[in-house]
Amino acid sequence: MTGFVTGAAWRLDRRAALGMALAGPLLIPLARRPRAQTLDGVIFHTDWRAQAEHGGYYQAIAAGLYARAGIECDLRQGGPSLNIGQLLLTGRVDMIMSNSFEAFTYVREGAPFYTIAAIFQKDPQVLIGHPDTGFDSFEKLKGRTLLIGSGGRVTYWPYLRRKYGLQDRQLRPYTFNMAPFLADKNVVQQGFLSSEPYSIAQAIGRQPSVLLLADAGFSAYQTTIAISRKMAAEKKELVQRFVDATLEGWAQYLKGGPAIEAANALIKKANPDQTDDRIAYAIKVLNERGIVMSGDAVKDGIGAMSAGRWKDFYESMADVDVLPQGLDVAKAYTLDFVNKGIGKS
Repeated sequence: MTGFVTGAAWRLDRRAALGMALAGPLLIPLARRPRAQTLDGVIFHTDWRAQAEHGGYYQAIAAGLYARAGIECDLRQGGPSLNIGQLLLTGRVDMIMSNSFEAFTYVREGAPFYTIAAIFQKDPQVLIGHPDTGFDSFEKLKGRTLLIGSGGRVTYWPYLRRKYGLQDRQLRPYTFNMAPFLADKNVVQQGFLSSEPYSIAQAIGRQPSVLLLADAGFSAYQTTIAISRKMAAEKKELVQRFVDATLEGWAQYLKGGPAIEAANALIKKANPDQTDDRIAYAIKVLNERGIVMSGDAVKDGIGAMSAGRWKDFYESMADVDVLPQGLDVAKAYTLDFVNKGIGKS
């Protein structure tokens, strides 16, 4: 099976600047539980190393939510050399952290996998400019040098190019470090809301200008949960328990405070690059920008999805030839496990 726009490639584009190295799969022990209880095992693989952007899963472990749901969650972290999509396709894991593009790749390739929940209602990818340079809207991208990696060039760039009348000649390679950006105030670089803006602010002593791709109408779901249709059908009750516990974990984690200290300790143990200040910043911006709690999630709960949103995203990508025409959008997802109001205020 070929042609996948993988979650690993998407993360590489926005994470390599942080200089992270693969730490390997991680098995996280559950909170204490009665040994007599028989738990159902679920193997879930994230798309990158442990971080606040995965916090709901760690919270569900630390707070015993999975255990109370009768689940032993083997939570494995990703990295730059892992193709977690292939792990799912070959049955080595039960579920993976994915995105809208991979869901449509499954449809295109006739693969029996689909999306069952969307944790991030907004794509957290951003374009970052220097402060005090007038970079405050997507219309201001014209005439600027844009540092965008290979993943972005085949996903969101065609959309932005058409919508704002941009040119391929503006593009330069994204070299996965801040030096080119810092050297030229006319440069705009790609990033991830909770990561690169923080690092840049530390370097220049001020907050950079940050535009969220979702605010340009780029409507991809991110940090989704992908699963085989076979497991979803044959173990529907187990899958529902896993989804419910995960969404409750996210609801708790986004509230912050002492209740998530154990989850953050698991994150920092798994990935020492994650410091308290970086985690706090990530939680702050995820909440401020409504990455998890916005759109359909406001009324239908965390993880919400809608047929209309999937259709709109597909059509916007097919219109710019990122996705092929004629795909059956309904095969990319199921609403069976979400829209149950978990976590809504």
